[in-house]
Amino acid sequence: MQLSRAEISAMEKRYRAAFVNSLSGFKSANLIGTISTGGAHNLCMVSSVVHLGSDPALLAFMSRPHTVRRDTLENIHATGQFTINHVRDEFFEAAHQTAARYEAEDSEFDAAGLTPETGASLAAPYVAGSPVQIGLEHRQTIDIELNGCHMVIGEIIEVRLAAELVADDGSVDLGQAGSLVVSGLDHYHQTRSVARLSYAKPDLPVHRLSA
Repeated sequence: MQLSRAEISAMEKRYRAAFVNSLSGFKSANLIGTISTGGAHNLCMVSSVVHLGSDPALLAFMSRPHTVRRDTLENIHATGQFTINHVRDEFFEAAHQTAARYEAEDSEFDAAGLTPETGASLAAPYVAGSPVQIGLEHRQTIDIELNGCHMVIGEIIEVRLAAELVADDGSVDLGQAGSLVVSGLDHYHQTRSVARLSYAKPDLPVHRLSA
C-alpha cells in the first residue's frame, strides 16, 4: 500500500485521525492533573508527552486547538502548574474515561473513580496509584500555526516514585514500574525490554549492557 497526501486528506475524519495517530509508533500513556483557580480538580488523558531537555528538566505535551473550552490548558495558564502521571494496568480504563467531554464543574477524578493526591510543592493533583508522578511549573506555550494546536512546556519541580525504580546511573525502569504505552488513539500496551545498549561511539561494536 502506498498513500499520497491527497489520499490521506480524502480519508473520513475519524479514520484519518486513527491512521495518522498510529504512524508515529508507541507513545507514553499519561494523565495530566490540574487545578482551577477555584480549587476544582481536572484530569486529562494524553499520549503526547515528550522530553525537551534535562538542564533545566523540561517536558512538554500537545493540547488541541483552544477553539472550545480546554480545562487543562486554561487551568495551566491560570495557575502555572500541572502534574504528569504514568498509567498502569490497574487503572488504564479509568484513565481512558477521562478523555470524555465533562462539564467544567465536573471532576474527572470523581467521574472515572480515581483518587487525587497532593504533593509537597504544588496544588495541582497527582493520581493515586500512578508509579511515576511528576510535578511541573508552566514555562511556555508555543502555538503551532500549521494546525492551531499548542505545545505546553513545563519545568520539573518535583518527582514522586519508588526508589527501587531508579538505577545506579539514574535511569528509571519503566518496565518494573508497569507504565503502559499507547498506539493510535485507544490501543493500550504493556512493554517488554529487549536489551540495553552501551553509549554509541564511532567505530565501536554494539555492546549489550543487559538483555
